[in-house]
Amino acid sequence: MDPTSIGLAGIVLLLAVIFLFRIPVGFAMGVLGFAGYALILNMNAARAMLGTVVWDTFSSYGLTVIPLFILMGQICFYSGVNERLYKTAYVWMGQIRGGMAMATVLACGGFAAICGSNTATAATMSSVALPEMKKYGYSPVLSTGVVAAGSTLGVVIPPSVVLIIYGLQVGESIGKLFWGGMVPGILLLALFLGTVWALCLRHPAWGPAGPRTSFLDKLRSLPGSLEMIVLFGLVMGGLFAGLFSPTEVGAAGSALALLLAVATGKMTVSKFIQALSDTIKISCMILVIMMGAVIFAKFLTIARLPTEIAAFVTSLPVPAWTVIVLICLIYAVGGMVMDALALLLVTIPIFQPVVQAMGYDLIWFGVLITVVTTMGAITPPVGVNTFIVASMAQDVPMRHVFAGVSYFLACYAVVVALLMIFPALVLYLPGLM
Repeated sequence: MDPTSIGLAGIVLLLAVIFLFRIPVGFAMGVLGFAGYALILNMNAARAMLGTVVWDTFSSYGLTVIPLFILMGQICFYSGVNERLYKTAYVWMGQIRGGMAMATVLACGGFAAICGSNTATAATMSSVALPEMKKYGYSPVLSTGVVAAGSTLGVVIPPSVVLIIYGLQVGESIGKLFWGGMVPGILLLALFLGTVWALCLRHPAWGPAGPRTSFLDKLRSLPGSLEMIVLFGLVMGGLFAGLFSPTEVGAAGSALALLLAVATGKMTVSKFIQALSDTIKISCMILVIMMGAVIFAKFLTIARLPTEIAAFVTSLPVPAWTVIVLICLIYAVGGMVMDALALLLVTIPIFQPVVQAMGYDLIWFGVLITVVTTMGAITPPVGVNTFIVASMAQDVPMRHVFAGVSYFLACYAVVVALLMIFPALVLYLPGLM
């Protein structure tokens, strides 16, 4: 069997191992990558590669940015930033029809921006928003769909851990990737709000209006969002102005989040220890996935699979945009059945040479496929965010949750189309840095 055939067989076997035997994706990629490397070359070469990859992966200074941003999100989570943010959004939006659902979208977007995690936002906002919307008579289809869809904004709106890891893998500026994700994230947020408005216009009973609040009440609620505004301004402003590197801004953001939590009396010693514990668990999970992905990428490289695919695709008698559409379809389908981070780490070594050979910008491509893959978090048959929300709303059938998120999938399709037609939506802000 030639090396390219072994590479293809390795990908098929990887998918089979992940889905049939439920082996963690990081370990599956590492073991199969090592075995494939040894099969093509020899065991001594595979052992040497393994030692080099483990050292290079875990000794990289750039990886320190990951636990620092995760720590910032965990401190905000345990200090109750999400609850205060939700209350502020509700005071401003709750009195209009569907306003509570709109407030939930805004709160999800705000919390996701400082948390950077789909699953953490889904779990957090489910516990905060679902009981409140149920109390005010909101339809479970709308309420669960809003929380599941709104929590996906954490991958697109910076600081996004997925964009950080993409930047590290392809060697692009993390700061530019963050700013590249700003406009798509805001577009998604606006489309989600428009979708809620349209649904409540068509089904008034789904989102009855809440009690009115005075302008003075609205002003009094603003301090509830102050921490999010300060942290977001520090992270994005520091990166845009060149005052901090990504690692430095992660450290500064974590320190500021801790100071704000202590100053407001919302952080106890036990909560801080829990935040550190969760940060370690999540960081280790991500690093193991990264190490496995690097090993598997080494295997694919010596199998010449990325080179062969790039040569084949660039030789096709079709426009370059057709190839991009095909790649997006692959990511959309893959995102349904595989974690977004793992999918990107497995496929980027394959598609990066193709995209570069066609002359596309890697900042634009990274944001584009991040948006496409994020759809998978709310798309059947897996949709991890959907399952998290369903587990938190145990009285709501799974079919209602999937029905709710289906209304928001069209928003993703619109944003993907706009990014492909107008690449400047991604590239304009990074170009100002």
